[in-house]
Amino acid sequence: MAVLAAVFGPLVAPYDPASQELALRLSGPTGLHWFGLDELGRDIFARILSGARISLMVGVVVVGVSASVGIVMGAIAGYFGGRIDEGVSRVIDVLLAFPGLLLAIAMVAVLGPSLVNVVLALSLIGWVGYARLVRGQVLRAREFEFVQAARALGATTPRILMHHVIPTALPAVTVQATLGMGGAILAEASLSFLGLGVQPPTPSWGTMLNYGRAHLLDAPHLTIFPGLAIAVLVLGFNFLGDGLRDRLDPATQSRRT
Repeated sequence: MAVLAAVFGPLVAPYDPASQELALRLSGPTGLHWFGLDELGRDIFARILSGARISLMVGVVVVGVSASVGIVMGAIAGYFGGRIDEGVSRVIDVLLAFPGLLLAIAMVAVLGPSLVNVVLALSLIGWVGYARLVRGQVLRAREFEFVQAARALGATTPRILMHHVIPTALPAVTVQATLGMGGAILAEASLSFLGLGVQPPTPSWGTMLNYGRAHLLDAPHLTIFPGLAIAVLVLGFNFLGDGLRDRLDPATQSRRT
C-alpha cells in the first residue's frame, strides 16, 4: 500500500501539495481536507502522499547502493582473507565505532543540506553492515565442497564469487535490506527534521514534523499524521523483514518441521 501511495498518490491526490489556502490555515481534518491544512494552508494529505515518494526513493537508493558496495567488499574480504580481510575489517570497525546518525549529520553538515547529500551520506555509512554480514557468509561458503570443486576445475575467482559464493549470502542480505529500508526512511526523516535533508517547498515527512512543532497545542494534526506515516511505514518494513527472516532461516524451518 505504501509503495502504491508513493507511486500513484501524487497523481490522484485531491489537491496540489504546494497550493495554499491561507484563509483556512491550520484548519483541522474535514470532509474536504482529510488530514487538515498546515501553517501555509496546504493540504496535509496531499503532502504526505508526495512525501512518501521521497521517503521510499531514499530508502531504495540507499539500500541499493549500500547493499551493492557491502556485498562486493564483504565478498572480497571473506574470500581472499589475509591482509585484504584485515584492511576491510578495520575500516568496518572504525565506521561502526561512530553512531550512524551522528556521522550522517556531520557529513551532511559538511556537504550541505540536500536530498543528494542525504543519500550519499547514508550510503557511505550503510554499506558496512552488509559487508560484515556478507563476509561472515563467505567465510563459511568458501569451504563448501562445490566451491572447492569449482576451484579445482579451474574456475576463475570472479566466476566462483558470482555463481557459487555470493548467492549463498543473498537470503541474509535480502532480510538485511528489508530492515535497512525502514532504517533509511527513519534516518532521512530525522535529517529533514533537523533541516539537513529535503529542503522546502519539497514535501518531506521530517520537515512537516519540524514545522508542526510550533503548533502542538493549537494544531496537533500537523505532527500526528506525518508521525503516523513514518511509524506505519517503518514498522511495515520491520515486520516484512521479520517475516522474511523466519521464512528464509533454515533453523526456523527445521524447528517447524
